[in-house]
Amino acid sequence: MTAYLLLLALVGFVHGQTRLGSYNLDPEISVSGLSSGSYMANQFHVAQSKKIIGAALFAGGPYYCASGSMITATNACMKFPASINVDSLVSKTQSYVTSALIDPVSNLANDKVFIFSGTRDSVVVPGVVKKQEEYYLKYTNPANIKTVYDVPAEHGMPTDFYGGACGTTNLEYINNCNYNGAYEALNHIYGGLQKPTPGAALTGQLILFDQSEYFKLAAASTYGMDTAGYIYVPASCQSGARCRLHIVFHGCLQAREKLGDKYARNTGYNQVADLNNFIILYPQAKSNLSNPNGCWDW
Repeated sequence: MTAYLLLLALVGFVHGQTRLGSYNLDPEISVSGLSSGSYMANQFHVAQSKKIIGAALFAGGPYYCASGSMITATNACMKFPASINVDSLVSKTQSYVTSALIDPVSNLANDKVFIFSGTRDSVVVPGVVKKQEEYYLKYTNPANIKTVYDVPAEHGMPTDFYGGACGTTNLEYINNCNYNGAYEALNHIYGGLQKPTPGAALTGQLILFDQSEYFKLAAASTYGMDTAGYIYVPASCQSGARCRLHIVFHGCLQAREKLGDKYARNTGYNQVADLNNFIILYPQAKSNLSNPNGCWDW
């Protein structure tokens, strides 16, 4: 494919935020997320399906689940799957397509979708996540959908080298489950990837970049966004290799203001990126009065 330029950073480890520079990218963009980040990744995938080739969704439900209601978001879309009517969500999706508010859903047919739910998840219960599978089956070739419902994980991002005990909750919502969720997700989307050894040393740089330049009408905080985000750039991508872009949406209580760079450093994506020429973008939400946990607006 024809390469294009993405504005990314050209300098150092995280010492201060910097404006983004340029790298040579293949236009095969994919997204993933956990919890509210999973809902956001799904929303991004459906709305921008011309640009996205696949999505990996950890502990999240289907598109438009909340239907604009905080009560629905924190009840049906987390705990009560029987209250989620997928046919109505599909109807709403089609109305957005008809109004040209989102890309045509025909773009989803050949995309790769990875869906994960831990068997012990008590925050977004497995039944809600299975509603996301039901939603994608309306649009995507079933052979392109991979589901993982058998890992005994509580709510969190599953890794094979970092985090709390797999079956219990922890304040970081990163679980050491002897399961490399980042690799399994990206390998399903792209195929043929090298698998890193657990916690392998990195060659690249984790860079703190300036998000505020993308908010022109008001401060980033007005939109529930931080002034800075993280991006991981392997040494190969810094040296001019063509690289692919993967966007990772953290969950509630996992943004920079709460965890610093722990989510960006310890969820396994960077090790996969090093071996397989990916640049990993970690946009950062931020809490405000209406969003005290720094969740994504899905």
